[in-house]
Parts: sequence; C-alpha cells; structure tokens
Amino acid sequence: MSTVLVIGAGGVGSVAVHKMAMNSQIFSSIHLASRTQAKCDAIAESVKQRTGVEVATYALDAEDVPATIALIERIRPTIVVNLALPYQDLVIMDACLAAGVDYLDTANYEPKDEAKFEYKWQWAYHDRFREAGIMALLGSGFDPGVTSVFTMWLKKHRLKTIRTLDILDCNGGDHGQAFATNFNPEINIREVTAPARHWEGGRFVETPAMAKKVEFDFEGVGPKNMYMMYHEELESLAKFVPEMERARFWMTFGDEYIKHLTVLQNVGMTRIDPVLYNGVEIVPLQFLKAVLPEPASLGATTRGKTNIGCIATGEALDGSGEKTFYIKNICDHEACYAETGNQAVSYTTGVPAMIGAAMVVQRIWEGDGVFNIEQMDPDPFMEMLNQHGLPWTVEELDGPVEF
Repeated sequence: MSTVLVIGAGGVGSVAVHKMAMNSQIFSSIHLASRTQAKCDAIAESVKQRTGVEVATYALDAEDVPATIALIERIRPTIVVNLALPYQDLVIMDACLAAGVDYLDTANYEPKDEAKFEYKWQWAYHDRFREAGIMALLGSGFDPGVTSVFTMWLKKHRLKTIRTLDILDCNGGDHGQAFATNFNPEINIREVTAPARHWEGGRFVETPAMAKKVEFDFEGVGPKNMYMMYHEELESLAKFVPEMERARFWMTFGDEYIKHLTVLQNVGMTRIDPVLYNGVEIVPLQFLKAVLPEPASLGATTRGKTNIGCIATGEALDGSGEKTFYIKNICDHEACYAETGNQAVSYTTGVPAMIGAAMVVQRIWEGDGVFNIEQMDPDPFMEMLNQHGLPWTVEELDGPVEF
C-alpha cells in the first residue's frame, strides 16, 4: 500500500493514473497534479467511472519548486512520478530532494532553449540522492524504458554479450488527421528534427536528421519506412552495455508526416528561438503546438497498432556461437482506448511508468541514488508487462539484420 503523486495530465499521465487505480492493492492513494487542474479533474472523473477509485487533483506549476515541495510535503507520497515535460525534470528532482521522496520519470532532461537531451544533468544528482537516502529511477517509459529492459532481459537470458542493437519503433496507427503528433508536439518535433546520432566504434556518430531511411515489414502493421534518429536510451545503453559495437534507433513516419514536417521546417515553424511578432516574443514551435490537435484527443479516432522492439546480435549465453534475437510488443490503439480512453502511444508509455513506480514502492527495485532502468533486474518488470496490457514475444532470427 502506497501513496503516489503523478505530475502531468497528458495522455501518458492519464494512462498511468488509470492503471494505478486498477492496481489499488499497490497504489492505495493516488494524487494527480498539473498546471491545468481541469485536465486532472477530467482524468479523475474517467478513473472514477471506470474503476470506482477516487483520485485527488491539484493545480501545480511544476517549475515553481517551493510550490512543488509544499504539495509533496502535504501529500507525503512514497514516490513522485514525473510525467510532465522533460524541461521540468531537474526542478521536480530538486523538489523530491528537498522533501526526501523517491522520483521516477520517462524521459531525460532537455533544456528549453536547445534541442539537446542527454543524461549528464540528471546523473549529476546521484550523490545528492544517495546522501538523502532516496531513489531516482530514470527512463521508465517504453523508449526509453521497455526497450532498455528488453535489451537487459536478452543479455540476462539469451546473450552473453551484445555486439549490435537496433531499436525499432513503429506506430502503424491512423488518426485521420492531415498532420498531428501522437505525443506532445513540441517534444516530438524537436526530437525528430534534431541530427541523428548512433553509437558505433566506441563513440557517437552524427548524421543529418532523417537522412537514413529503410523499409521494414512490421508484424501486425505491415511494411513501413523507418528513419534512423537519436534517442536517449542509446546513451544509457552504451554506458551499461559497454561491449556494444553498434546501437541504432529507428522510428517510422508516413509520407504525409514527412511532407508536412518538411514544409514547417522550411518556413521556420519548428524554430525554438523567440521571434518578435506584433511587439511580443513568441517561439514558433510553441505556437505550432497550440494550433495542432491535442494528442490526448486522438484516441477516439485512431485505428491500427504499434510494434516496438529490439533486435540484438551477440554471443549466445549457451555457448552456441553468435545469435540474433528479436523481442517486441504489439499494441492495439482501439483496445487501449477502450480500457483507458487513450491511444496506444500514450498507453505504451503510461503502463511502464506505472510498473516502474510499482517496482520502487514495493521495494522490488531499490537503491539510494540516481539509476537508469537498465541497472535493475529486468525479470519482475517483464512479468508485469505481460500482466498489465503489454505482452511481449521473443524469437530467434536467422542472422543479423542487414539494414
């Protein structure tokens, strides 16, 4: 039995809170806060209708550290689950340190004024969290998160070493919109338009954004174009799987998405530096976010499936030579909406956030300091994935992937 404070009332926050309510034997008291309390109230009402569980709601500007500390001290949660924007990671960590409460997030810190996300800022908190006797668990979403756990499960149960790793993220869903993003538009577009980076030969190699495209036939979805890009789990996996010779991240995008994004880039709408308009400074990307469809609103119209997984090649654990394994989850948008009122992109992040929080509050995973999810035992997490809506499969491939 534990008390949890979730910060962030987007689609991921909605899924996490719904799933926590469905596991009231673990999360006995659920609290939800965001800048807009009406969003929290709408989620709480849905949770009450679907599960009968009451969720307490609050208006909170998470960048106001004293206000966040005061709310934490008022609620006294076992853990704070940060499902707000990556810009807010450090201030929420500061509040948890001050209040002496465990912390969890799904995405690493990114400065507002630079499209650059990396773990160094959060890893720098390790000694302070250790000295405070509390735990920070980083990256408990799907990617990062489940893909990292998939990798470590393969290393524990199938491969003695991992030579190459490819993470494949396919969203085969169709929401019927000409252009929309499946999670926060500002974060999504910053991520996609940043230069691609992959790990090779003991260093990161940078290439132009969206420059490398490969077609791949995804089970449950079909053939899709996927593009090599940078994602933060490459950084942590390169650290915790030091023998890797190469690690890459791939994400699928439809032709219409690429066409619209190219036009938006060409006319300056993806810029993150302020411009002066009618005497007022605005950030073009933030304005674009305001006019695009709210990702949480797409659930009712989205059809299709996601397919996210890892292909790893290395020395087999049983001594039988080099082998390649493909471990993945396939998730249905309509089934996710029926269960929680959210589409699969939110579901595949919100469920692992709930599971990671369950690992920490039950002391299945524990430690003082800042930890990435790769440092934890993958087995109990993998078991809960099967139990709570994200079942996974693993198969041996004939050999390494050729792309």
